[in-house]
Amino acid sequence: MSENFKRLAVYCGSATPADPRYIELARHVGTTLAKRGIGVVYGGGKAGLMGAVAYAALEAGGEVIGVIPQALVDMEVANSDCTQLHVVDTMHQRQQAFTDLSAGFVTLPGGVGTLDELWEAVSWAQLGYHQSPVGLLNAFGYYDGLIAFNRQMAETGFVREMHRDILIVGETLEVLLEKMANYEPIRTIVQMRAEDL
Repeated sequence: MSENFKRLAVYCGSATPADPRYIELARHVGTTLAKRGIGVVYGGGKAGLMGAVAYAALEAGGEVIGVIPQALVDMEVANSDCTQLHVVDTMHQRQQAFTDLSAGFVTLPGGVGTLDELWEAVSWAQLGYHQSPVGLLNAFGYYDGLIAFNRQMAETGFVREMHRDILIVGETLEVLLEKMANYEPIRTIVQMRAEDL
């Protein structure tokens, strides 16, 4: 069950959209994970959905681990209230830390940086660099187009049949966590022979 996750990486935007549902969603995620005893590993910022997840989890007594590049610390956007704040040099080191510190990934609505993190988690799962579940919280239909494109990649043959379900989709956090808890690791590319590729 989802309660077995010690920590989950949460990917989300650092922006604050005009529609208040997005911040409310982020707060719900932070609060719910904390109440389930699941630590939050996130981008270490204090703005937007990122900050909303972190502060809600902290307010609910949860563990919050931020991972942030030095360049963003220098811009004074780091959240110094985190349980732990890891400062790294590069975005690649940040992504590696997310993977090392977490038992899975939950992606909330966000922009280019959020999608970069999501697709890297999916790609690393496909290759075999981790075997953790990769969840996409499709609240308010925000990711409908992305889900359709993921399906198109599989139908066209750019995503192998065995890898098409790496991306786990749920419209609510509760449903998503349950699906992630039941995830069975797939046969990865590094486990294949050259002729299987």
